[in-house]
Amino acid sequence: MKWVKRIAIGLVVVFALFYMITRPEDAANAVQGAVGAVWNAVESVGRFFTSLATS
Repeated sequence: MKWVKRIAIGLVVVFALFYMITRPEDAANAVQGAVGAVWNAVESVGRFFTSLATS
């Protein structure tokens, strides 16, 4: 099963490189969207713990 994981990761990397080379603007937008989603999640968790601490 270890080789399946390596093949899957390799395919994802190749696809990401191909996408960055052929459509750099779309790739940048996808990365910005992913970073924005992670940032919003971190802010939400922070608000949760702040609210929990002040209650």
